Amino acid sequence: MKSKSLSILLLFFIIILSCKKENNSNHFQTKDIGESPTKIIKYGIEFNKYTVKEKKIKRGDTFGSILEKNGIDYPEVHSILQKIKNHISVKKLQIGRPYILLFNKDSIPYPKFFIYDKEIGRYSIVSLKDSVYGKEIIKPIRTVEMEAHGEIESSLYQTMIDNAYNEQLTYYLSDIYAWTIDFFRLQKGDKFKVLYEEKFVDDSISIGISKIKAASFEHKGKIIEAYEFKTDTLKGIVDYFDQEAKNLRRAFLKAPVSFGRVSSRYNLKRKISYYGRVKPHKGTDFAASIGTPIMSTANGTVIKSSYSRGNGNYVTIKHNNKYTTQYLHMKRRKVKVGEFVKQGDIIGWVGMTGFTSGPHVCYRFWKNGIQVDPFRQRLPEAKPISKSLKTKFLVYKKPLKEKLNCISFN
Repeated sequence: MKSKSLSILLLFFIIILSCKKENNSNHFQTKDIGESPTKIIKYGIEFNKYTVKEKKIKRGDTFGSILEKNGIDYPEVHSILQKIKNHISVKKLQIGRPYILLFNKDSIPYPKFFIYDKEIGRYSIVSLKDSVYGKEIIKPIRTVEMEAHGEIESSLYQTMIDNAYNEQLTYYLSDIYAWTIDFFRLQKGDKFKVLYEEKFVDDSISIGISKIKAASFEHKGKIIEAYEFKTDTLKGIVDYFDQEAKNLRRAFLKAPVSFGRVSSRYNLKRKISYYGRVKPHKGTDFAASIGTPIMSTANGTVIKSSYSRGNGNYVTIKHNNKYTTQYLHMKRRKVKVGEFVKQGDIIGWVGMTGFTSGPHVCYRFWKNGIQVDPFRQRLPEAKPISKSLKTKFLVYKKPLKEKLNCISFN
């Protein structure tokens, strides 16, 4: 009985001691948290220790002028520049880029660090006091394979925005399908799905899409797939091929501008508002804002680069003995007569010169010397892929096709 009482008493003391230990432990932990606030580490520096001033480079700003405005005299600025010149350069500061000054928290504050963001993932740090040094940091970039899908309501761009996708996808897709899909005539209900790579720093800051690996676009009920494939490993030439190994590239682009809208089509009976009467319109008008780049729709030689009262600034390109194109109402021309241009090269910019009531480029197209509607022509395809490359392509695209199939259009 006595032994049983001693056991109960011992158990009671163990419980009491463990509770005290637990309470003491909790009390110590709470106190420790209160005395050690969370450290804010940026650019490898503990920001809590400093007063932070964040600004952007303005016109006329230099490294020296920024430091002088913040309490460092020119002789000291010169000394700093001499000590860092073999490590980093701060001569060219880009307008609009952010920079940070970290000030000590003494009664008389002075700048301790200058941090300049050259671009996302790349920045320069200059220690301004005590141990003066300069260094450039390049953050590691992580490439992530991502997916996107959507259904067109109004435009491809708006669909990307509505689905919170990187808007660069719009430009990548328009480039890939520029020869096969008229993006000015997308219909409500058209669908797309994409497998692409995007680059990130700090796991969350996007520095842009690097490439589209595969895509599927349903337009007017027809599905056109696209697979990236390197046709020349030595030159690094990359093209996109459809599900049957046909090159999506054509001899001519569908349009001379990347984005805009067709404001007027080829129409021999159209009433032109500028003239107030029926006058054949033998071109296709692409409305776009002033300054939008105008591209040559195919390889060729510039045979005219001039100005006339009706056409304004215009350029004419001869592509071969069969095809010629012309681009009217430019704000400014970029090319000269005799110059060879490649498909996609910028030849000028959208304007309002000549007889026009709004900013646009009038695109004219000749076939065998006769002006025709380019959208009604069966334009030549690019050179077909070789048999050996076709075999390699079909093997290469198989896993991409499987991944695409796993992405739903909706």
